[in-house]
Amino acid sequence: MRYIEPTRIKVLMMMFFGTGILGIIIGLSPIAGKEQTMFITFMGVVNVGLGAFFTFLFLTQEAKAPDKRKKKKKRD
Repeated sequence: MRYIEPTRIKVLMMMFFGTGILGIIIGLSPIAGKEQTMFITFMGVVNVGLGAFFTFLFLTQEAKAPDKRKKKKKRD
């Protein structure tokens, strides 16, 4: 998989975990109507799953190696 900047992955992780937890809380509370509770809770679980996927990418991603072609060689 292509290298993704760690700050970008962290932002995606926070976004998915935050919306997922909020969706689960709203879906299980009496705020949502009776028809939407299951759907909102399910979408919250999907968002938490996406947050877990991006956490896995963040933890298993190898550090980016510098490009050797662009580096100038020192001449003595």
